[in-house]
Amino acid sequence: MALVTTKKMFEKAFKGHYSIGAFNINNMEIIQGIVEGCKKHNSAVILQVSKSALKYAHPLYIKNMVEAAVEETGLDIALHLDHGPSFEVCKECIEYGFTSVMFDGSHLDYEENIAKTKEIVDYAHAKGIVVEAELGKLEGVEDEVKVAAGNASYTDPDQAVDFVKRTGVDSLAVAIGTSHGAYKFKGEAKLDFERLQTITDKLESAGYHNYPIVLHGASSVDQKSVATCNEFGGNIKGAKGIPVEMLRKASSMAVCKINMDTDIRLAVTAAVRKSLSEKPDAFDPRGYLGAAREDIVTLVEKKITDVLGSEDSMK
Repeated sequence: MALVTTKKMFEKAFKGHYSIGAFNINNMEIIQGIVEGCKKHNSAVILQVSKSALKYAHPLYIKNMVEAAVEETGLDIALHLDHGPSFEVCKECIEYGFTSVMFDGSHLDYEENIAKTKEIVDYAHAKGIVVEAELGKLEGVEDEVKVAAGNASYTDPDQAVDFVKRTGVDSLAVAIGTSHGAYKFKGEAKLDFERLQTITDKLESAGYHNYPIVLHGASSVDQKSVATCNEFGGNIKGAKGIPVEMLRKASSMAVCKINMDTDIRLAVTAAVRKSLSEKPDAFDPRGYLGAAREDIVTLVEKKITDVLGSEDSMK
């Protein structure tokens, strides 16, 4: 078994009306927890890495740990760069063996976003690697991504078609109301499903059949994890995510990849806080990191059954 691209994953997901979970990774325990949860359902998975995670763990360590996960589980696993900020970072990840990269030019002028995305697409495709790009701006904060609410903007459906046509990008992250971080909504949650359907219909009419859409900032911000963090010394107040039923609806449409980072972070933090609080004399990292790994397994299983609706990835 070897790492795979997302191409066949997305083909199956679109036709099966489900999504592939894309979970951000930073260390061994997070990787192990995610793939163990996926293995229980034989579900394909995308393990993705931000620029900050690359700096923290180094791409070679990440690549080797993910390859070990492929060998141990036999699952279809793609290794993906999340929010790549430049051609150089995308190129570095491709050279290290990543099978998918995202270039995030959403903060750029439209024409500049097209030009830089196409440069990366041309380089990646020549090496058999797939590329994701973003059109529209999601508000919120996550690692290097920092967008104020006043600067957020929804994806224009006509631009989406033009962007895909001129760049050749393999999947497109759209802005329909999700946001990065743990504080996604102050009032009632709302996603623009009409816009999502319009984007899909226009791509279909332009000849892009079953074109995969990506949803960033899609953690549901599990309130149990938030409560546990706060119970054991945390100060995470007012955190609110995307309702599960909205994510499931998106999965049943053209959304083939759903990004979830905040939920993993909250689960890890809650488990570590609880473990150290209950055992204040403990100082073996395997104890509290092991507890975090177990909670990630449970979280990922719940995402598969309640949100993603993933089918058996080996079919």
